[in-house]
Amino acid sequence: MTRLVLVAGTTGTARIDGISAAGADADLRAHTPSADAELIEYGHLVRAPVVPVSPTGCPTPAAVTRAVRERVGFETLVVDAGLAKPTGAPTVGVGAKPGRDVREADPVPTAPGAWVAARKLGRNLPDDELVVGETIPGGTTTALGVLRALGVDAASEGGAVVSSSLPENPLALKREVIEAAFEASDLEPGEAAYRPELAVRFVGDPVLAVVAGLTAGALESGTDVILGGGTQLLAAAALVRHAGVADPLTLASTSYVAADADLSLAADLDCETVVTDPGFGGRDDALARYADGEAKEGAGMGGALLLAERTGALDTVADGTLEVVERISPRHGP
Repeated sequence: MTRLVLVAGTTGTARIDGISAAGADADLRAHTPSADAELIEYGHLVRAPVVPVSPTGCPTPAAVTRAVRERVGFETLVVDAGLAKPTGAPTVGVGAKPGRDVREADPVPTAPGAWVAARKLGRNLPDDELVVGETIPGGTTTALGVLRALGVDAASEGGAVVSSSLPENPLALKREVIEAAFEASDLEPGEAAYRPELAVRFVGDPVLAVVAGLTAGALESGTDVILGGGTQLLAAAALVRHAGVADPLTLASTSYVAADADLSLAADLDCETVVTDPGFGGRDDALARYADGEAKEGAGMGGALLLAERTGALDTVADGTLEVVERISPRHGP
């Protein structure tokens, strides 16, 4: 059996101006993970006040993941990795609290404990295969911090290691934020190599701690794991490898991430990469914004698209996503 696990949480880093498009503004971004969980679980909102959209109206990747679920069918599990706002989706807790702004001295104090609890959860899930996705606005910035803390270069000749939900990747801003994070934590780049809990605690976010812990535990129990996402999931893969877990791992991402960032790090982490194009380019609707560089990935979208492709349902995903978006639009309500 295949199960999609959505790890949902928040970081105060998302409130930094210009850092994320995962929500119409800084206040609404705090609701995005809670809303994404509801959309994937129910296909409409329950407690979240607004549908997550970018400032220009690009719909959340959770709508894509939900569309695939309606066509392919798979079990789900939402793990609360520090939600700041309530969600109507059923969740499993692992002791994570919302992360603070990464520029603070100790932004994720619950990371070590959440890592351990998530690892135990991963070991005990009964599934043959897990697709692990994330939803956390601001997460590509904290992923950059984690990669640097582990000693992984922040950029390569092929381009940026971390992607962005914005059309223009604000790499200069991300680097500035992460430099401030290292200064606040007294941590040096590379100092957390083979100490992954240290990296997520001082320059990361609670979602990365939980994704990595859960993945490590699942692999140790013999479960196949697909990391369904972009460069945040690459950072999670690095954490897993620095935790000493060497089992086979797959990164399933989108063509939009691959066009924005260098995914070659996956090979260095002994992680197979699968890139899927959902065919949103050339359209005259909101999905075209993905091809223009918005959103690109998130909420397990890359993993869900891989499931759609291997079951022959990929060609139906665009229309299915528009059906979900229409269903949840404000004029109709939940």
